[in-house]
Amino acid sequence: MPRPGFVLDVDRSTPPMLFWHGEKFSLERLPADRSRVIYPPEPIAGIRDVSAAIDHALEHPLDMDPLRALLRPGMVLTICFDDVSLSLPKMRRPDSRQRVIEAVLDLAAEAGVDDVHIIAALGLHRRMHDHELRHVLGDRIVDAFGPTGALYQHDAEDYENLTVVGTTDHGEVLEINRRVAESDLVVYANVNQVAMDGGWKSLVTGVASYRCLSHHHNPESLRNTRSLMDRHHSALHHSIWRLGAVLRDHGPKVFQIETTINTDAFPSPFDFLSRREWEWTARDRATYLATSKALSRMPRSMARKIFHSIEAPYAMTGIHAGFTESVHERTLADVYQQHLVEVEGQTDILTMGVPFISPYNPDSIMNPILVMCMGLGYMFNMYRGKPLVREGGVVIMTHPTYRDFNPVHHPSYIDFFDEVLADTTDPVVMSEKWERKYAEDEWYRHLYRTGNAYHGVHPFYAWYWGAHGQQWAGRVIIVGGDAATVRRLGFTPASTMNDALELASDVVGRSPTITHLHVPSVLVADVV
Repeated sequence: MPRPGFVLDVDRSTPPMLFWHGEKFSLERLPADRSRVIYPPEPIAGIRDVSAAIDHALEHPLDMDPLRALLRPGMVLTICFDDVSLSLPKMRRPDSRQRVIEAVLDLAAEAGVDDVHIIAALGLHRRMHDHELRHVLGDRIVDAFGPTGALYQHDAEDYENLTVVGTTDHGEVLEINRRVAESDLVVYANVNQVAMDGGWKSLVTGVASYRCLSHHHNPESLRNTRSLMDRHHSALHHSIWRLGAVLRDHGPKVFQIETTINTDAFPSPFDFLSRREWEWTARDRATYLATSKALSRMPRSMARKIFHSIEAPYAMTGIHAGFTESVHERTLADVYQQHLVEVEGQTDILTMGVPFISPYNPDSIMNPILVMCMGLGYMFNMYRGKPLVREGGVVIMTHPTYRDFNPVHHPSYIDFFDEVLADTTDPVVMSEKWERKYAEDEWYRHLYRTGNAYHGVHPFYAWYWGAHGQQWAGRVIIVGGDAATVRRLGFTPASTMNDALELASDVVGRSPTITHLHVPSVLVADVV
């Protein structure tokens, strides 16, 4: 049996803790007797016969007829799937989306369904490169559907192919891909790596327009999202579920397929990443030292290439199909089984090492806006109940925070950093003053529609993602970051962890409690 996650109280015998530092690592010693470390649970066992599990889910769905009973000749079938923002790192082939979609296509062929389209549910994310499509879907699907134009990627700016399905009682307009809206049946193939994904979020964000997304990807919603990992306390998810009700009542029939994966994210020779520091063997220590030394000597671009080439040996831990809301409740049970760690009480200081990757930089650069998004948007929000750090406390992150951008993937991010952040770091102010200009910019629209760029408004959404954490924390300190870049983000730079703790004392006093969120491996702190 895998060991559950637990909370370690740091004493004088506790070894230094592993911190991510972008494309590097560091070992940091935390103060004894007032620090604790939250360790994630070990990866739970995967499904032994994945093909059989997929077949069973399609034949025995939740609160719907079996998929084969919903298929018929002459119908319009659309299959949508999560884009390359999941999983992180990318999973070894065959990807679970490939296996699910191939099973759906086999049933469709048996039923004589000829009108089948496959759509990558991008939302406002960048278009996937061909090699990414092949990694997720496999050569068989890409070669069969790509040349005919039946495999393509959602375009949130293609207004001739968007349509309004309806409006919620809060005035939120559900505007989605026309093909999806007019289908007889929509099948969605999802990968749930964290609890915030899946459910109605898959379709009402993945194939939506900017106008639709703006109803919940905004400062008000995200400041009032008290837990991204618990939709019942998330203003963002409340809006999404209202839009989902419109889709359910006025849109096409949706057959949702959700899969969950464990946390076995790093293959050898990175085994030391998944082990607890005091359990490191002599080989683990030697591997860590050799890896750290090599990474410190090589160019950043080479280190980035190595990390982004990792293919995780994830195992599928669950698959459920059928009615979206019923499926998602079962999915959340599987996710929480893997991720939850019970934690007693909040802390004065939360420390975390920010890694090389986020949902918005696969095979790309972790630019400064994404450091903010990953730290205050994702890692800060890895809790259920209440945040790990008390309101007004201090968040300390480690990351080099270099002023470096991928001009192909993140062109509007460059201008956002130079123009918007030079004016304000307040999400409300930037929303009112700047967002529309970037959202409607024709050059950004062109790059999004024809290239591999995120939508012009996307850096705003990445910034809003951290709005709750930004408002909650009394100070945010980044250790080891470029000082000018860190200040542009509105944060405080520090050279070392000791310097950061000294700076934090101005906010939380001389003997604060400290909690370290230990990654890699995803965890959700159930703070009571």
